[in-house]
This record gives sequence, C-alpha cells and structure tokens, in this order.
Amino acid sequence: QVQLSESGGGLVQAGGSVRLSCAASGRAFSNYAMGWFRQAPGKEREFLAAINRYSSSSSYYADSVKGRFTTSRDSAKNTVYLQMNSLKPDDTAVYYCAAVQAAMGTANWDRYDYWGQGTQVTVSS
Repeated sequence: QVQLSESGGGLVQAGGSVRLSCAASGRAFSNYAMGWFRQAPGKEREFLAAINRYSSSSSYYADSVKGRFTTSRDSAKNTVYLQMNSLKPDDTAVYYCAAVQAAMGTANWDRYDYWGQGTQVTVSS
C-alpha cells in the first residue's frame, strides 16, 4: 500500500508559478513510477507528466504543458514535484499525483495503482 498526499495548490495569477508536492508513504517509493494528472469541472481527467521510478532523468509531458511544467523526484524525501510556470486560466483544475509499480509512468490513468486526494489550483486572469 502506498499513500500519496499532494500539497502546494492555491490561487495564482496568470503568468505566475506554483510548485506542487506529492509525498509518498508506505511501500518502497523506488518501486513506483509517478504521474501527474488534472481534472477541471466538466472535463475528463488529463495526463500532464510522468517520471521514471528511480530519478528525474527520465520524464515526459503532455503537449499542452511541455515547456511550462517540469516534474522531478527526491527519493530521499519520497516526494515528487510538479513545477508549473507561465500558468494560464485554462490550467485551473484539481491536480493529482499517482503511482504505478513500473519503471516508467504512463499517460493512461487507469494503469495507476494509487492516487492522492488532489489539490486545487486556480489561475486568475
């Protein structure tokens, strides 16, 4: 069992930045690749980024956030981060981290084994 807890959301102005954290507890964190998703009201869950289970050296991003969002992991702290820059009002959503017991994360949300509770990010214009 892995417990995930996101933090760092809030209200930010367009053009601003936010860093989300996802703290993991439970089974060995290094066994799990991680993913980030978001869901806005009335919209489907959207993949944002995925990261390798061992380090930040291998990650990939959805086209919608590439160049603006960066994910990283600190294995010593059992924490994954999502740095979000140049935020737009369309980025307003609940953001989730998820864990999958695999070498690399995937864009398919139904492949993930564990999910955090989500954190709200609201971007004002």
